Amino acid sequence: MACLCAEACGGRYVAITRGCPANTGDVVLLTLCRPDGGALPPFQAGAHLDLHLGHNLVRPYSLYGDPADRHHYQLGILKAAQSQGGSLAAHALQLGDEVWVGEPRNLFALEMGAKHSLLIGGGIGITPILAMAATLQAAGRSFSLHYCARTRQQAAFVAALAQSSYASRVRLYFSDEQRLALDSVLADVPENTHVYVCGPARLMDAVTAQASALGYRREQIHQECFAAEGATQGAAFDVTIASSGLRVRVAENQSIVEALALNGLKLCVSCKQGICGSCLTDVLEGEPDHRDSYLTEEERAANRLILPCCSRAKSSHLLLDL
Repeated sequence: MACLCAEACGGRYVAITRGCPANTGDVVLLTLCRPDGGALPPFQAGAHLDLHLGHNLVRPYSLYGDPADRHHYQLGILKAAQSQGGSLAAHALQLGDEVWVGEPRNLFALEMGAKHSLLIGGGIGITPILAMAATLQAAGRSFSLHYCARTRQQAAFVAALAQSSYASRVRLYFSDEQRLALDSVLADVPENTHVYVCGPARLMDAVTAQASALGYRREQIHQECFAAEGATQGAAFDVTIASSGLRVRVAENQSIVEALALNGLKLCVSCKQGICGSCLTDVLEGEPDHRDSYLTEEERAANRLILPCCSRAKSSHLLLDL
């Protein structure tokens, strides 16, 4: 059963500076620090922050930079073409603004015992990969980094990669120059290699499929996936709350969480992207349309759980254990 609460889960205020790590204005680098200059909570490579951008707008963004630096957080944020407000609000933040953020959370952690780590980033998905590279370099671990982007002009953090202490381990691929050959990249590695990929869904699907075909075990393949804004859209359906009998219509452009909130029932949610599991809810009747990145394939097939922040219904009605 999901927890119920009156307000969004907590966080802390930080001051903002901004810059641009790409050759276009589509990516902004936000640097966040405490107003008093004090040390921030620690994070590990692969972690992300939830930015509370006003009007119940919460979006997760991966932390970029060296986890050893406790004086600021850095986020690389792409202005999404189909943004429903999240990335637009993040890009509108100015020097000196304050924003509420959640504590760092990690669903994409490194396995430091791996013999070799293969890091693959696509587009803005390079941000958590850079934190991983910094961590592995500092620990003296074996790794290689492969970064794909549409063009050299659109790629973010290329200068940072070229100036890094691990620049010799980096390979760049641009669609209009040279594409990444996954078969050779995934095959030319030592045994007990772990692969980490973050980027467009088609890249992550291709890496997972090719790695599996080459004999990588499931626990050796790691990916970070944030649902695109607008991913909760679909046909309307009804939701009934078991404890009260309340029946709510979920519109085509609403999430279950949003529809319930409009009817006075607020769920405690955090990421709103189906990755953290904070709103996990039991399904008593009906068939969910799973759009999360949290449940296992077995849990999805059982149709007994749902992440109402992003998932919908294949059936016309869901009965939820709330």
